[in-house]
Amino acid sequence: MKRGSGKKAGGGQSAKKQVDLVIGHDVMEQVGAIVLGGGRGTRLYPLTALRAKPAVPLLGRYRLVDVPLSLCIHSGIKRIMVLTQFNSASLHRHIGNSYQFDHFSRGFVEILAAEQTMESGDWYQGTADAVRKQLRHIRDLDASHYLILSGDHLYSMDYRTLMRTHLENDADITVATVPVGAQAARGFGIMKVYNTGRIREFVEKPATAAQLEPLATPPALFARFGLKTDHRYLASMGIYLIRAGVLETILRERPDWIDFGKHVIPYSLRERRVFAHPFDGFWEDIGTVRSYYEVHMRMVSPNVPFRMFDQDRLFYTHPRLLPGSRFQDARIRDSIVCEGCRIRNASIQRSVIGIRSLVNDRVSINRSVIMGADYLEVRHPDAAVPMGIGEGSIISCAIVDKNARIGKNVVIRGSKRLADCDGDGYAVRDGIVVVMKNAVIPDGTHVE
Repeated sequence: MKRGSGKKAGGGQSAKKQVDLVIGHDVMEQVGAIVLGGGRGTRLYPLTALRAKPAVPLLGRYRLVDVPLSLCIHSGIKRIMVLTQFNSASLHRHIGNSYQFDHFSRGFVEILAAEQTMESGDWYQGTADAVRKQLRHIRDLDASHYLILSGDHLYSMDYRTLMRTHLENDADITVATVPVGAQAARGFGIMKVYNTGRIREFVEKPATAAQLEPLATPPALFARFGLKTDHRYLASMGIYLIRAGVLETILRERPDWIDFGKHVIPYSLRERRVFAHPFDGFWEDIGTVRSYYEVHMRMVSPNVPFRMFDQDRLFYTHPRLLPGSRFQDARIRDSIVCEGCRIRNASIQRSVIGIRSLVNDRVSINRSVIMGADYLEVRHPDAAVPMGIGEGSIISCAIVDKNARIGKNVVIRGSKRLADCDGDGYAVRDGIVVVMKNAVIPDGTHVE
């Protein structure tokens, strides 16, 4: 689902030029970023069966965590800590291989894994509790402000615009917000604001129409904030800018506040100056298999909602020394094909083909996400099913995870009539067939 048009606050060049005049690098260097990457990601299963949610591949060559890390670097924030907990090995490896600053810079990306201490031996109980349990390390940032970020969203924001809103309002806490419709509103923290932008009420995931209706934002107020939208509600993006002293006081004095959306933000409204920062760019919460699939389909649509070719906003990731992709008699339309692929006599439409993908003769791929492989396989004569997609196979409305081995004449075709289930090497979620990482699908298999 597209949230906003990307024309106003937070995304455009005009906003970027204005903020450059107000917020310099000296200000942003005092900000420490905390990326929350410790959730189980159960709604994104089976993509999270063997990896943390922020480590899930994105658009064929990135990981979800690359989004907030890249935006921090572009915004002048280069002291970043990533909090991890579940299935974190691949996430640790990716960050360690990707984000290495030079010896003459203060920049770093440090991983803080859940740990047992003399004070606590529990897992993180919520987003705020995760920060609380790591506070002794986070204090080492010596920051004036903490920027709290999620590791599972796709968007592009100049965080300096957020800082400008924060400083102009002399705020203790600033929450980045985006307009949403009534149906989507029930999955987010929804807020009601004064004309000044100060938040007067915050409800986490309102469950009923009676809860939701009083939170509607008048169109005139959206216009006042410079937002052009038909939506009626302001949703939290899970991005919080908080004064360092304020956050440390809250976490120390209120140990029962374990989540930012459920406790810290709504319970701080009376005692603290809490403001909304309106954002009108593209933003997607990639929390389910369906949302993951749909955002990829939008990225290969004729009207791409999110620019990946902005020289000033390139996403960073692990640099790889891969050969250029090779095409032999291939027919490819409206797709993304990443480096290191070998595609022979195949038809590909409206799909994402990830790094090192091998697509053989007479294969048809339509509206699917092929993640590719972690390594280039040399064909072994004893391998019953080689890496990649075998001859004559049909893949439609599916997600094929990394290192999958799909045999010859296999048919994998997702549709809304398919019920959720777990099969041998695959799962169906919301009508989408997901071939699991490292799965082997024998010749002639049909899933449809």
